[in-house]
Amino acid sequence: MKTYVATPSDRQRDWLIVDAAGQTLGRLATQIADALRGKRKPTYTPHIDTGDFVVVINAEKISVTGNKLEDKLYRRHSGYPGGLKTRTLNDMLERRPEEVIRIAVKGMLPRNRLARKQLKPQPMETKS
Repeated sequence: MKTYVATPSDRQRDWLIVDAAGQTLGRLATQIADALRGKRKPTYTPHIDTGDFVVVINAEKISVTGNKLEDKLYRRHSGYPGGLKTRTLNDMLERRPEEVIRIAVKGMLPRNRLARKQLKPQPMETKS
């Protein structure tokens, strides 16, 4: 019996809509990361993009445990001396809630070209 290896021509990619209302950030991010990679499909192949497309709604209504709204910090650096900027999770949820989920999912994907491609927003296909 030969080992099955998926090819880009025989993969089937679906659109998943995930409602983030009331869900815990980390648990939601693991489910999204698994769906993006295709790990929940029997045709999973690590080096081929067999994952589904994911659309997250109600990103601003996620929940976190403990004092993470005030304690969790998101840092970015401009590259210049003294250029470190920090924002709390609460600030990020007010400004760009979808970015909080994107950063959490990005941390759960491998650091390679395929994962960067899987994380990019894809244009929606319309069936006519």
